Amino acid sequence: MSVAITLQGYLDDLGVDYEVVAHPYADNGMDTAASAHIPPDKLAKSIMLEDEGGYLMAVCPASKRIKLGELYREINRRLEFANEAELADVFGDCVLGAVPPVGDLYGIDVVVDTELFMQPDVYFEAGDHVDLIHVSADNFQKLMSNAEHASFSKPA
Repeated sequence: MSVAITLQGYLDDLGVDYEVVAHPYADNGMDTAASAHIPPDKLAKSIMLEDEGGYLMAVCPASKRIKLGELYREINRRLEFANEAELADVFGDCVLGAVPPVGDLYGIDVVVDTELFMQPDVYFEAGDHVDLIHVSADNFQKLMSNAEHASFSKPA
């Protein structure tokens, strides 16, 4: 697999300049950053959460963990981690655990940790466990234009 077809079309439609970065297989954020030789603070990881209102995609640096209590205080939603198996239909063109942080593309609300907006460039999953998308800070902000911004992570 390479870039998820819906993601590629979305990036192209928005006129986002991006680079595809191939790396050896890795199935978590820290291993992905290491295998791609990039700082984990620059790798945006997507964590799927849910509550009675539906799904929410929380995006934070791979070097961080979500603090659900802090997220609740920031956005007033009592969220829990979503069942990954249930997400297969939502992200049909992506491998589970390699979901890009572009919730708009999949009809899912997104909240992004403000720390990611301090990076000069950002990497994120392309839809599999062997490719990343690399974008400038401006293009990442463009992709996250509809996302909420909050501070909700801590060092892993």
